[in-house]
Amino acid sequence: MLDAGSKPIPRLPENSPHAIVIGAGFGGLSAAVRLGAKGYRVTVLEKLDAPGGRGYVYRQDGFTFDAGPTIVTAPYLFEELWKLCGKKLSDDIILKPMDPFYRIRFNDGTHFDYSDNKEDVLRQIAQICPEDVPAYDRFMKASEDIFRVGFEQLGDMPFNSFTDMLKIAPDMIKLESYRSVYGLVAKHFRDPKLRVVFSFHPLLIGGNPFAASSVYCLITFLEKHWGVHFAMGGTGKLAEGLVKLIQGQGNSIRYHQDVREIIVERGRATGVRLANGEVINADIVVSNADSAWTYRYLLPASVRSRWTDRKIEKSRYSMSLFLWYFGTKRQYPDVKHHTIMLGPRYKELINDIFNRKICADDFSLYLHRPTATDPSLAPPGCDTFYVLSPVPHLESGINWHTKAESYRKLIATELSNTILPDLENQVVTSRIQTPQDFQDRLSSFRGAAFGLEPTLTQSAWFRPHNQSEDVEGLYFVGAGTHPGAGLPGVLSSARVLDAVVPDAHALVKS
Repeated sequence: MLDAGSKPIPRLPENSPHAIVIGAGFGGLSAAVRLGAKGYRVTVLEKLDAPGGRGYVYRQDGFTFDAGPTIVTAPYLFEELWKLCGKKLSDDIILKPMDPFYRIRFNDGTHFDYSDNKEDVLRQIAQICPEDVPAYDRFMKASEDIFRVGFEQLGDMPFNSFTDMLKIAPDMIKLESYRSVYGLVAKHFRDPKLRVVFSFHPLLIGGNPFAASSVYCLITFLEKHWGVHFAMGGTGKLAEGLVKLIQGQGNSIRYHQDVREIIVERGRATGVRLANGEVINADIVVSNADSAWTYRYLLPASVRSRWTDRKIEKSRYSMSLFLWYFGTKRQYPDVKHHTIMLGPRYKELINDIFNRKICADDFSLYLHRPTATDPSLAPPGCDTFYVLSPVPHLESGINWHTKAESYRKLIATELSNTILPDLENQVVTSRIQTPQDFQDRLSSFRGAAFGLEPTLTQSAWFRPHNQSEDVEGLYFVGAGTHPGAGLPGVLSSARVLDAVVPDAHALVKS
């Protein structure tokens, strides 16, 4: 793992406890850094040929495509990891604030530029519905109150015991967590457009705004509090930076390593077995793989009392995604870095995706144009894009091998007719990712892009615990465990390990 000419990295003592981390997504990489800081020898095992997981990077024909996350909303969580290694995030990563955070384009062609500029936001609210101007301050106060409890106090709480849930119940009731995100937004705003503007955030982490608990309204204040940033060079630069930290600790990442089994002896995880039959022993195992996939396929049913096959099958899973990555031979300077393009339906479309499991033709889209901020991600005079369409997970029965290209053409036509004129004639490189890829390539149960759906009864204690309820010495990080999906969520899940994983010296003594 050393570059040619680099100096050897001092290794931890050979008798240091060994931790295996399954998966080099942001949760797994963050966990590896934290475990290294706790004195563990760490081996990260990654199925793909490069780090990132859902945040993998594709490079083709001179274009660079971030496969997944495109924004950083809580930079301090990354800064902590660099600090653990005696370094500064700014030494390796340049974060550039986004303004606006997103352009929300309504189906009638009008738009709302969503940002932390209060005066500008109030001006746009007044243009849409003057009566809703006072609602903004009221809603932001509610969002901040939820943030102070839901993120600052509970984001890295282990929730190992149901009494942890009982302790927070009064706060959750006071904060109206029994409402949905849309329900809380609708309590404050009257106008249908503004209700969309302030309720779409759960979709960014796989949630249905009409079903996700209003706890997830904290995202609105989180963005305002720290801002929305882009990592110059792409989000993949963060993954590369974390790899350097891990190697700097004397630990390693092995690619093309497909873990097929977590070995359990007398109720304790003792290592893993790879697809090639190799067994790697460990004192603890941390899975950054999808939690449902881990329990269902990496652990035998005989060691699972809570996460049985039946419970896994009956749980609710997030929607999936159809992604089209493409580069154009011309630039589109009027298109913002982030554009959310809404279709003619909102609630009905979300119901089709989450409940009816239908892939409708009147889709809503998220368009990412990173070259608006960082031209280096495309050849000169060109633009890099990805467009994302929320779609049902694989329980829909859709055959994406036959549907993918026709669906891509529908999206291309919509983009060409709206904000990317003559698109099909401008595309010079292209690739797609479907729900089938989420299952086959990323080992996501049912191809769900964000793991378990973030409903009230699948959050906190009800979600797969960071410290396995079924197997001693097994831990979870990533979107499928507490607190959930999104970069702040997966980085916070690794933060939980500080509380539940014993220091390495304690294991040596024992």
